[in-house]
Amino acid sequence: MPSQKSKRSRKRRKPDTAPRAVSSSRRDERAVRTAEAARQRERGQRQLGREEARPEGPFGGLPVSEVAILLGIISAVFGFLNGGGPALVVGLVVCALGVCEITGREHFSGYRSHTALLAGIPAVLIEVGVVAIFGEPKQRALLLAIVVPVFAILFWLLRRQFMIARQARVVRSARGGVPLS
Repeated sequence: MPSQKSKRSRKRRKPDTAPRAVSSSRRDERAVRTAEAARQRERGQRQLGREEARPEGPFGGLPVSEVAILLGIISAVFGFLNGGGPALVVGLVVCALGVCEITGREHFSGYRSHTALLAGIPAVLIEVGVVAIFGEPKQRALLLAIVVPVFAILFWLLRRQFMIARQARVVRSARGGVPLS
């Protein structure tokens, strides 16, 4: 008849002694497995981070959009300090065009998501257009009734498109930069 006590007992280490040494090859293997698991876990959790290099602009290596943003800011500040006028308007428009180009390029290539900004620009332009055509409404909620659905639909479409582009970019990166065909 087997004994009632079938559990194995373990020796307990004395508190004042060091733990048993593990061979260096096992320790190295364990460190490599732990580091690889951490990299995989981090990569799996990273959804909106950057992957690879920033997409190249339409002008090659020339930073046209960045220069436009800088000149737009300088012009806007100059116009603001002189009490408004054409310099302020031109500066804001040039700066906005540079920002739209960079954010659009990064968003549609799957590099970085700019969904809210890209959905907000047309919504604000529609609001400005409605106010310019029909005048300021007596109740501001009427503007929201037009602008919020436009923003929500564009946000959903742009987010969906970014996720598709992002997935393609991650796959391309995993293949070693080989473009999908």
